[in-house]
Amino acid sequence: MSVRRVALLGQPVAESLSPRMQNAAFAARGLDWEYVAREVAPPALAEVVAELVSGDFAGANVTIPHKRAVVELCDEAEGESVNTLVFEDGRVLGYNTDKEIVAGIEAQRVCLIGAGGAAKALLPALSGDVRVFSRSGQWPPDATGADLIVNATPVRDELLVEPRPEQAVVDLAYFSDGRPTALVSAARTAGCRVVVDGLEALVRQGAASFELWTGVEPPVGAMRAALGLEA
Repeated sequence: MSVRRVALLGQPVAESLSPRMQNAAFAARGLDWEYVAREVAPPALAEVVAELVSGDFAGANVTIPHKRAVVELCDEAEGESVNTLVFEDGRVLGYNTDKEIVAGIEAQRVCLIGAGGAAKALLPALSGDVRVFSRSGQWPPDATGADLIVNATPVRDELLVEPRPEQAVVDLAYFSDGRPTALVSAARTAGCRVVVDGLEALVRQGAASFELWTGVEPPVGAMRAALGLEA
């Protein structure tokens, strides 16, 4: 039986830890599967997706800058932004597993930083009043009165808002060497009630994607261990 494959489509993808995490997950479940990162420029997205569908790929993850554009290539899509593709009988099914990142985090008022595909994917899962901040719209971010701060941008070194202890913080950005971003470092120092860093976020969405592709319960412990997180 040939190896089943899953691709990561984005630009850039060189520093992504998804291949390390997902290949560890496949190995933990004894699956002869392989996860590969593929740098794809926007003009080539449609051609690459068609190539994967006709090949031995079970699906794909989609990251910056393709999460919204790929919806147009799906036969069925879950919302305006998807990060997971499943290929079934030549059809492309798009799913949003990014919403798992904020599942269970209650909030009355949300400061959402970013207006791209990642932010769009999180919106359906965010409770309460959501204020969106982006450099092309309302800026700078204002977390006054918010009980949840979400960074859905690639910004890692710049502290865009100053978190307070009563707030929860979710940061989708991460450094591949595991060191904390400026926002996560500040949140931990402040003693924020909940802190979800980019690596934890990667596991949460990645576990849901793994199950969609394989139909197998994700080995979350192995996925966390692959990223240097406690099981």
